[in-house]
Amino acid sequence: MNKDVKSEAADSLFDAILCLKSREECYRFFEDLCTVNELHSMSQRFEVAVMLKNRSTYLEVAEKTGASTATISRVNRSLNYGNGGYEVVFERMKKENRPIL
Repeated sequence: MNKDVKSEAADSLFDAILCLKSREECYRFFEDLCTVNELHSMSQRFEVAVMLKNRSTYLEVAEKTGASTATISRVNRSLNYGNGGYEVVFERMKKENRPIL
């Protein structure tokens, strides 16, 4: 884990997120917490990750999501060399039969 990210404030934020129980609660919390652009960026990165996981090309990802090649490359690097966070989410969503885009 990146030492620059871990902090008491981050721990508290993640604890707050873990308390949320529904998609509606997530919308309410994240709309209060984030700007529209921040939420759009996070959603876009997740969509990019899903498409890359499904073996879409950079061109296909860029056309569908509007993400820059820099964003696509960063997400791809996280998928391949990151901390496994995307994989945890993908596996849990699959196990819980939640739709992934």
